Amino acid sequence: MSFWAYMLHCRGGAFYTGHTDDLPRRIAQHESGAIAGFTADKLPVVLVWSQDFPTRIEALEAERRLKGWSRAKKMALIRGDWDRISSLAKGKSGPSTSSGRTGED
Repeated sequence: MSFWAYMLHCRGGAFYTGHTDDLPRRIAQHESGAIAGFTADKLPVVLVWSQDFPTRIEALEAERRLKGWSRAKKMALIRGDWDRISSLAKGKSGPSTSSGRTGED
């Protein structure tokens, strides 16, 4: 069984990231507004990136990583621009704001 991390482009330019074990079903749910929350308020949505993983935890970890990425880095991923992703990663001076970790205890 495969698991998927995915990214949707939503009305207004926002990105949504998630993970699932049935990508076609989940995308159809988002497109129809059947999933309450963020995407239901930002229809239409378009699948712009997805990747399969062998385990649910790997897909979840990918989803969490993507949520911490800047808009520029997400757009580079969608384009498949690995050089730009690399340069954006190198320019980072601290932890992502979503990690909540600063390295100071």
